[in-house]
Amino acid sequence: MKFIDEAKIYVHAGNGGRGCVSFRREKYVPKGGPDGGDGGKGGDVTIIGDRRLSSLLDFNYKRNHIAERGQHGKGSNWHGKDGKSITIHVPIGTLIKDADTGDVIEDITSDAQEILIAKGGRGGKGNAHFVSSTFQAPKFAQPGEEGGERHLKLELKLLADVGIIGFPNAGKSTLISHISKAKPKIADYPFTTLKPNLGVVKVGDYANFVIADIPGLIEGAHEGKGLGIKFLKHIERTSIFIHLIDLSPFSEREPKKDFEIINKELIAFNPDLKNKKQVIALNKIDIPEARERLSNILKFFKTKGIKTFAISAVTGECILELLKYVAKVVIEKKCQKS
Repeated sequence: MKFIDEAKIYVHAGNGGRGCVSFRREKYVPKGGPDGGDGGKGGDVTIIGDRRLSSLLDFNYKRNHIAERGQHGKGSNWHGKDGKSITIHVPIGTLIKDADTGDVIEDITSDAQEILIAKGGRGGKGNAHFVSSTFQAPKFAQPGEEGGERHLKLELKLLADVGIIGFPNAGKSTLISHISKAKPKIADYPFTTLKPNLGVVKVGDYANFVIADIPGLIEGAHEGKGLGIKFLKHIERTSIFIHLIDLSPFSEREPKKDFEIINKELIAFNPDLKNKKQVIALNKIDIPEARERLSNILKFFKTKGIKTFAISAVTGECILELLKYVAKVVIEKKCQKS
């Protein structure tokens, strides 16, 4: 399935129907009074969170969302029918922004969360409304009001408790497929993960938590290089990062430098991420040459005061210990919020 995490749409609530100018014209009532009915109200446009959805794909094909206009009033005090409202369903985790100003209108974080995004226009009053003791035959009525309209930008941020971050090919997809039912789609180019993947992890007697592997970052990601900003935003909601670092010498990467570069990119994208808790997972210790480097790298992270685990995403070595620690952090964070 194609993962779409941004979309621009146009919404227009229905215009109100116009009021009617009409007078009773019956055989035995030659000078009947005004009987023009009111126009109907235009339909509203509402956005609602829907846990069954996982992407904004549908908005690629349907960009205009227009509610029905109210019907016009008629004679005999006939009130025009109200226009039908429409409801737009979006995935949980969708940020709704004004496309023109960039202002955040609403953050959809729960199922069935609802927001009235454009209100239908009021129906115009018919001439029967304007009769008075001194004004018996008004020959005018109100037009209907225009419905609200706006251009919106929808951004989907994954609602995950844990985010796996790291350079391309560090083993994020392998890890998430090992510990959950997620089956990441892989391709043979630097950004190997084609989309963020969500998986549910169960650790012993601990509660379930949701984990996401975020497509690999590179230097300059905060400026939009590579997949850059497109995926950086997905890590903002997580309680903790698992910072996966490739320990294999065959990758020709320097673990200490990779750690500094990734953290620099996170802070450049959002300074608040500096305070986000993270745990280091030194991956690929199933490779003998990687295990030989382990002692020196562990000393480096000890000086940083960061909890560190040496794991193998392929064999599963030490993964349970890592997940128990992560689960404990997630539970503590949730308790603090409740």
